[in-house]
Amino acid sequence: MFHTNEVIETIEMIDKEHLDIRTVTMGISLLPCIRENAEKTAEAVYERVIGRAERLVPTAEKLSREYGIPIVNKRVSVTPVSLITAAFPEESGKIALALDRAADALGIDFLGGYSALVHKATAEYEEKFLSTIPEALSSTKKLCSSVNVGSSRSGINMDAVRKVGELVKETARLTAAEGGIGCAKFVAFCNAVEDNPFMAGAFHGVGEADTVINVGVSGPGVVQHALSFAPEADLTEAAELIKRTAFKITRVGQLIAKEAAKRLGVSFGVVDLSLAPTPARGDSVAHILEELGLERVGGHGTTAALAMLNDAVKKGGVMASSRVGGLSGAFIPVSEDIGMIEAAEKGAISLEKLEAMTCVCSVGLDMIAIPGDTPASTISAILADEAAIGMINHKTTAMRVIPAPGKKVGDRVDFGGLLGHAPVMAVHAGSAERFIARGGILPAPIHSFKN
Repeated sequence: MFHTNEVIETIEMIDKEHLDIRTVTMGISLLPCIRENAEKTAEAVYERVIGRAERLVPTAEKLSREYGIPIVNKRVSVTPVSLITAAFPEESGKIALALDRAADALGIDFLGGYSALVHKATAEYEEKFLSTIPEALSSTKKLCSSVNVGSSRSGINMDAVRKVGELVKETARLTAAEGGIGCAKFVAFCNAVEDNPFMAGAFHGVGEADTVINVGVSGPGVVQHALSFAPEADLTEAAELIKRTAFKITRVGQLIAKEAAKRLGVSFGVVDLSLAPTPARGDSVAHILEELGLERVGGHGTTAALAMLNDAVKKGGVMASSRVGGLSGAFIPVSEDIGMIEAAEKGAISLEKLEAMTCVCSVGLDMIAIPGDTPASTISAILADEAAIGMINHKTTAMRVIPAPGKKVGDRVDFGGLLGHAPVMAVHAGSAERFIARGGILPAPIHSFKN
């Protein structure tokens, strides 16, 4: 039951504080599409995605008009493609083209799931599939890809970590004319979740229902606006204010998620509570942290402030939705957050500080431009560090970096739209090549054997 004052508050949040539904994502199982060869599988994949998601965009647009709530993105996620192309992994690119063609026909923004789960070992067919990722990302416009390289129970597959560094470099080379934008459509995880509605890491897990709707809400501007009215509040009071605000934001997401699932005749999956920023001013996670009292994000106190924000968002959100999932917390992508962009341009935040921040927030190093000549082994080492944080702390961590071809520290890369722009940030000069070349499995911590 929604009360009048809640409706008024929601209208205010939408009108002045950038509240929106960041994405309505339909997850679709592709397991019924497996055929005896790549051509027939690709045809079945296209027909299934079109058949299941043909009403996704018009339904979301109708809901947006009826409720007056902006729904920014309409997306689809599918079963990790490596699972349906095991018999013909070298031809997985045909599935990539079919999925991109379906995404274009549906009018959705992105389609995720050109993915592989190699957190414990890399089978021969998965090794071949991984090699197709750069070409798949460079030859498609809306397709997104992800690889899960580790988990808290299995440890970290360092052979896969090494491979990821190489494929990121190759993807950057193949999309050099666009600033390496192919890398913006790829993310590597530790502890990847099966119900994430956000790109580029969304895929439809094998433990999910046949077809589901997952919704990602967003409201950094709403949280910042609320805090601006309590400049003298102590941090306990600030946390309570954030919790109450997150509750209101999540109620909107719950409403849209359940109604979209009902109208589409599919299962309601989860509401993802993540505060997802955009390059627009007034829609920044970094500015929330500065509203709490930091002169500039990246300074001392940033990690503590982010930890409090992330925890308060989760505590407030779980009370507002019957199903909370996905990643749920606060994203800190550099190119997609105007506050992060400004901090990076001024040298106030570094790659090392961002890594520290990922210990306490959602996901990890996200949308960070690095010099184009960064070695593949260094990219792999950055991923290894992120994966280790996730493995030890039983949380999802990830890496999405763009080695911008021809760019050096201080240059700028423009990606456009929600992907924004980013200053090229410095990486550590020390080589990790010998470390990465060792390969093998980085063992899981002993507490992973709890049952």
